[in-house]
Amino acid sequence: MTNSPISTPARELLARYDDYASAQAAVDRLSDAEFPVEEVSIIGWNVRIEEQVIGRMTLARAAGYGAASGAWFGLLIGLILGIFAPVLFLLWLLIAATGLGALWGALFGLVGHALWRGKRDFSSVKNLAAEHWDVMVNPAHLDRARTLLSTTQPQH
Repeated sequence: MTNSPISTPARELLARYDDYASAQAAVDRLSDAEFPVEEVSIIGWNVRIEEQVIGRMTLARAAGYGAASGAWFGLLIGLILGIFAPVLFLLWLLIAATGLGALWGALFGLVGHALWRGKRDFSSVKNLAAEHWDVMVNPAHLDRARTLLSTTQPQH
C-alpha cells in the first residue's frame, strides 16, 4: 500500500506515439473537443535522460550567462518600479536597473562557476526521452476518445 493521496485509476491504451510532442498533441485535440482530459494519462516507456553537451563553460561564458539573466531580472524590477516613477525618470530607471542586474548577474555567474572548481566545465541541455509514449484513458471513456482522435488524425 502506498502513502500517495492520489490513486491511479485503471487506464486502457488509446494510442501509442514515438515522441512526446505527438502524445501531447493527441491529448490537446481531446481537450479541444471538450473531452474530460482528467481521465487521460501520458506514459513514457523505457524513459531515460539524454544530456547534449553544447559547449565548454569558461569563466567568461559563466559571467555572460549570469549577466544576461541578471539583465532580464533587472529590467523586470525596473519596470515594476517604473509604475511609480515619473515618465522622464523611467528611461533612466530602466537603464540603471538593467545595468545593475547585469552586473550582479555576472558576479553571481562567476562565483557559481568558481564554486564548482572545474568539476563541471561544460554547459548542456537535458532532455527526457522514451522508447514510446502511450496515451491511456479511463475505460469508461475509451470509445469516445477513439472516435474523437480518429476524426482529427489517424492513430499510430
